[in-house]
Amino acid sequence: MKQFNSSLIRVRESDGQLSIGERIDREQICKQSPSCILALDVVSFSKEQFKLIHVEVEVRDINDNSPHFPSQEIPVDVSESAAVGTRIPLEIAMDEDVGSNSIQTFQISVNSHFSIDVQTRADGVKYADLVLMKELDRESQSAYSLELVAMDGGSPSRSGSAVVNVRVLDFNDNSPVFERSAVTVDLMEDAPVGFLLLDLNAADPDEGANGEIVYGFSPQVSPEVRQLFKIDPKSGRLTLEGQVDFETKQTYEFDVQAQDLGPNPLTATCKVIVHVIDVNDNAPAITITPLTSISAGVAYITEAAAKDSFVALISTTDRDSGANGQVHCTLYGHEHFKLQQAYEDSFMIVTTSPLDREKIAEYNLTVVAEDLGSPPFKTVKQYTIRVSDENDNAPVFAKPVYEVSVMENNAPGAYITTVVARDPDLGHNGKVIYRLADSEVMGAPISTYVSLDPATGAVYALRTFNYEILKNLDLRIQASDGGSPQLTSSAIIKVRIVDQNDNAPVIVSPALSNGSSEVVIPARAPHGFLVTQIKARDADEGVNADLTFSLSEEGRNLFTINKLTGEVFLTADVSDDLGQVFKTIITVTDNGRPPLANTATVSFLVTAATPPVNHEVMQPSSLEEKVSHWDIPLIVIIVLAGSCTLLLAAIITIATTCNKRRKENKAGNKTERDISELEKADPDEELIDNQKANLFDARPFPNATPFTGTEAAVTPEVPSTEDTFGTCLYDTQKRLRTTNSEVRGWTGCLEWQGRVGWLGESGL
Repeated sequence: MKQFNSSLIRVRESDGQLSIGERIDREQICKQSPSCILALDVVSFSKEQFKLIHVEVEVRDINDNSPHFPSQEIPVDVSESAAVGTRIPLEIAMDEDVGSNSIQTFQISVNSHFSIDVQTRADGVKYADLVLMKELDRESQSAYSLELVAMDGGSPSRSGSAVVNVRVLDFNDNSPVFERSAVTVDLMEDAPVGFLLLDLNAADPDEGANGEIVYGFSPQVSPEVRQLFKIDPKSGRLTLEGQVDFETKQTYEFDVQAQDLGPNPLTATCKVIVHVIDVNDNAPAITITPLTSISAGVAYITEAAAKDSFVALISTTDRDSGANGQVHCTLYGHEHFKLQQAYEDSFMIVTTSPLDREKIAEYNLTVVAEDLGSPPFKTVKQYTIRVSDENDNAPVFAKPVYEVSVMENNAPGAYITTVVARDPDLGHNGKVIYRLADSEVMGAPISTYVSLDPATGAVYALRTFNYEILKNLDLRIQASDGGSPQLTSSAIIKVRIVDQNDNAPVIVSPALSNGSSEVVIPARAPHGFLVTQIKARDADEGVNADLTFSLSEEGRNLFTINKLTGEVFLTADVSDDLGQVFKTIITVTDNGRPPLANTATVSFLVTAATPPVNHEVMQPSSLEEKVSHWDIPLIVIIVLAGSCTLLLAAIITIATTCNKRRKENKAGNKTERDISELEKADPDEELIDNQKANLFDARPFPNATPFTGTEAAVTPEVPSTEDTFGTCLYDTQKRLRTTNSEVRGWTGCLEWQGRVGWLGESGL
């Protein structure tokens, strides 16, 4: 996991081996810090398990730097009156190494007046003071040149040297004296420029110029200290000149000199130690390292990740110390993720529940890091987590069963329909390929009947369909995605072949020879005699197979045909046509659009054969045939007109009867009819009144053999219409003038207002 100084250490992903990425320079990374640690985090994971390992690599110092002085020559002035034991500060030698590899000892060349005393500063740096071991006499020797050597404690040891030039000054019997030889000051790191640290005060009992004091930094003070602090040469006020930073350096130690202005100036030294106090002036820093990332600022996690899966590592740092440097981290944005503390200032983003990319593909989270200082500092960082797709959705059809219709006689390659399956996955996981499931239709593979476009799901016909052979076709379509493992779903297409009127009727009875047939008719065949029945069949179905029979014009004077059943009946007397042949053309037509027809020539031969006694004569169906020649709307109009007439007559009759009864009630005594008047009434009128209802209920002429008088006819011949009507009219006019008893016993034919009915013993 990437972290600070991540390029220095590399981790081999296969086995976790740590290696150095580039040359490590401890002095460049950690400077003078006594401890140099490279911290990194390693995640080891297999399948759904992961483990976060915090690794700290300590960079140990080697003695690769030699001690050195700021300058090769160090000038020192000493009064000849300086007492034995006087300490003279020297410039501090420097060594970038730390610990035992830093400066440990100092040596000075052999001489009779000076020695070296090694001191340790508050920050651990060792320095040397020049100590006067024997009184000086300027007149004997006014200058000394000494070699100062600084040696570190490495193995092998390294060293650096400088020449100390000591100049012996003429006598000045009193030197300035500080109130304290060492002063410690605490300085807040947010102190403003010009802040007063100390008001140094030194006294010199001499008079005149020998007693006047000026203040300044010791020659050994580093340029860094001179930039940060300033001392007033007259008043000795030590003020802050620059901005200190606790996170950069916590302690400063330097010497301040007080020197008189005598001809041979004397100097006093005061050691100043400044401790920088931390304040909460740094906001926490947030570093987010994802486990999987393609672009900066975005972490990726698969939607198949289990609960508590590791997503990213959040590392926080705060340059402040103590509570000011302690950081609390919070995650906002969505309940599917949470923070889990890994160690100290590091946190892990982990999942709290399974993810579904099809519902939420991207999460925008907010990471808030806040230190515990007063007032606290807060850092807010936006972070994006994207859910990578897994093949967890099978293609879904719009409906499980599709029903389509295709007209027969289609052209090969005709479009049938298109099925669509949707897959919400991405990329290959959501790319749908269609396939026709293997099956057989009438012994042939389904692939020989239809083809399927694997990319679009469009279905096309490969052959011409014939409804009379194949009426239905069931196809199973499979939709598969491109994921691994592949997911599949299926749907069924029910293809219904729609019939077309592509087959003409075929006459199967009577048997035809070259489109003709011969039928025998007995010469004594009665009216309505069933001559033959034309039978035909049509390979189509529905209205395309509904057949209608008809005769040509030349046959209609002798025959009639039932247009629905094909029954041919005799309608004329052919007894005088023995041996003759009557030809007619019979046409069979279906009800398709357009209709198809077939014809046959039928020859009717009149023979002397005797018709069978029980042979069928005119059926109601043939009567319907005759009625069908009428204008149907005209029949409806007549029926409606008759009904209205009957209704009007009934209303008039009721009104008349009521009016008559009202008049009779007014008359008073006449409550009964005069029977004698009734006896004198005309018998004809009585008969008509008694039989009025029955007369209007007269039925059509029946198919049975009619009767005349009280004797049944011997032959089944049916009289002609004119003969029958005439006989009925004659008998009716004659019989109506008889008595009531004679009428009830009479049996015969009756015509009334153009209607014919039978009159039996039970009445009309």
